[in-house]
Amino acid sequence: MVVYRVLVGFFFVLIKFIQIVRKSKSELIIENLALRQQLAIYQTKKTKPRLTNFDRSFWIALKQSWNEWIDHLIIVKPETVVDWQKRRFNKHWTKISTQNKKPGRKRIKKEIRDLIYRMAGENRWGAPRIFSELLMLGFKDVSEASVSRYFRKYRSLHPDKKKQQSWMTFLKNHRDVISAMDFFIVPTINFNILFVFFIIDHKRRKIRHFNVTSQPSALWVIQQLRDAFPFDQISKYLIMDRDIIFSTQVKGFLEQQHRIKPKITSYKSPWQNGICERFILSARSEVLNHVVVFNEDHL
Repeated sequence: MVVYRVLVGFFFVLIKFIQIVRKSKSELIIENLALRQQLAIYQTKKTKPRLTNFDRSFWIALKQSWNEWIDHLIIVKPETVVDWQKRRFNKHWTKISTQNKKPGRKRIKKEIRDLIYRMAGENRWGAPRIFSELLMLGFKDVSEASVSRYFRKYRSLHPDKKKQQSWMTFLKNHRDVISAMDFFIVPTINFNILFVFFIIDHKRRKIRHFNVTSQPSALWVIQQLRDAFPFDQISKYLIMDRDIIFSTQVKGFLEQQHRIKPKITSYKSPWQNGICERFILSARSEVLNHVVVFNEDHL
């Protein structure tokens, strides 16, 4: 039994010797450097050797270029070297992303700030409406976030002013009596354009009315409103965007004939009519993108 163990031990020593002999000169140099580097750390005569950035970089480089780095690592665990590499990678790309980051929006001019304060003080408008009015006046270098920031600042400086109801709060509080209308276009196989008009209720998101035309007009919209709102089923508010077809004639009909209050969304603010926008997206993705429309009757 003893002889057997001696032979097995000798066999393993022989195999290790053959592996060492077969190693190339460059591999032996790398192995020697790895062992010497760790020995230098231990010779600092500290109870717990402290590694420097050079030590970490050394082993990260060995990991990337030497397959046998794990077999000769003594000073730390292999998982620690992997963690060093991940941190170095994240730090590198964080630095690059910071350098390539574009500068933020410039501070808006004093005249624009004063105009925001004036609009907030003289009207019952919220930040989205003020932002819309600024765009219509030609102020393109201001964002809605900046308008909201200065609007909140104005409110904090004038607490006596009655707090306005936000658009989302309005939608939530009056959901049961709100409807919304909009158009979207559908091309036909003959390259003609059809205009799809619809009215949807906010309460259950149910389509109240739906029709198609190739030549929409204000009079045609008024007729659709007559069909959509019988006198016993009238909504209190009707949301619409700033489409030119929803003219003063249409708004006057709503207020005088049906006593429905039109609620106009702000300029370039489709999110304020989000339920309509969501219906259009669903109609396109689930139906229209999978069929070819021939004409009005087909649609």
